Amino acid sequence: MSSLSCKNICKVYPNGFEAVKNFNLEVEDKEFIIFVGPSGCGKSTTLRMIAGLEEISSGDLFIDGKRENDVEPKDRDIAMVFQNYALYPHMTVYQNMAFGLKMRKVPKDVIDQKVREAAKILDLEKLLDRKPKALSGGQRQRVAMGRAIVRNPKVFLMDEPLSNLDAKLRVQMRSEISALHQKLGATIIYVTHDQTEAMTLGTRIVVLKDGIIQQVDSPQRLYAQPDNLFVAGFIGSPQMNFVDAVCKIQGSDVTLTFDKFSVKLPQAKAQKLIDGNYDGKTVVLGIRPENISDDKDDVAKTACKVTAEVTGYELLGAEVLLYFSVAGAKMTASVNSNTTARYGDVIDLAFDAEAMHVFDKETELTITN
Repeated sequence: MSSLSCKNICKVYPNGFEAVKNFNLEVEDKEFIIFVGPSGCGKSTTLRMIAGLEEISSGDLFIDGKRENDVEPKDRDIAMVFQNYALYPHMTVYQNMAFGLKMRKVPKDVIDQKVREAAKILDLEKLLDRKPKALSGGQRQRVAMGRAIVRNPKVFLMDEPLSNLDAKLRVQMRSEISALHQKLGATIIYVTHDQTEAMTLGTRIVVLKDGIIQQVDSPQRLYAQPDNLFVAGFIGSPQMNFVDAVCKIQGSDVTLTFDKFSVKLPQAKAQKLIDGNYDGKTVVLGIRPENISDDKDDVAKTACKVTAEVTGYELLGAEVLLYFSVAGAKMTASVNSNTTARYGDVIDLAFDAEAMHVFDKETELTITN
């Protein structure tokens, strides 16, 4: 397996549209890297440039230290798994998996060994004589992965491989891909718009917006320490709540006021706003749904109590999502399923000041996490 390096890679189409801007990334051997972001953010375009299916407008791509910009896709030693499987309908599972090796004139006995090894890893041994039409979606996706595995490529590229599967199968295939990564010790670059997929699979995640990298980090750090407002809102489900608040600094005390509510920030967070001279300025206060509680004990001891009307109620088994509005901002709280709160109730909620994030209103960069 291999390392991969993208240096200042850009993609500009003939009409002048910049799909990818100044993309820099170092992928270590055996890493599982995820490209995530909304539709049109440039994640699939970047993957296709790495594969050689799209021309790189400027910048350099290196695999194991060798510049690959002008190398043909077939010579890059990369295997790609597409979302639509791209299987040959007239061929059996065995023939589909063997096809790439056959085209490379690999000896028959070696092909047979590699196909059967991959079939064993992917639990496809009993399906080798079937044609794709006789397979389920999950089985077809495993065949597509098997076709990639037999080649023993330097890098696996996966472009939304689970998006055509139903929810239950997606969860199952996620764990299978994760196990596959551990078994093969493979270098994998994986594109998805599903942030749950990104958080559960990746060793590192690349968050993209409008062709620009917003943050590259581990799933844990992305969630706990987002670099900006976009990353904070994109990573996490339900997403982080945001409300505009006015900052007031008195000595070492910092208070954020939104509507008729206010919160005194803990000292470490307060110092960041003091150092940034935010007195009198409007900032964006962020808090995740799980850091809002309707428990009476939490409300009694909180530094920030908010009173609001419940405008929505969703039971999700172990938790309940309560919807409400504060200072014109729609918010969600994730609370214990034993809650007595229901639609139309006016309730008190505790906002955990220790878990609050504060963002610059103009630059949208994080002031404090």
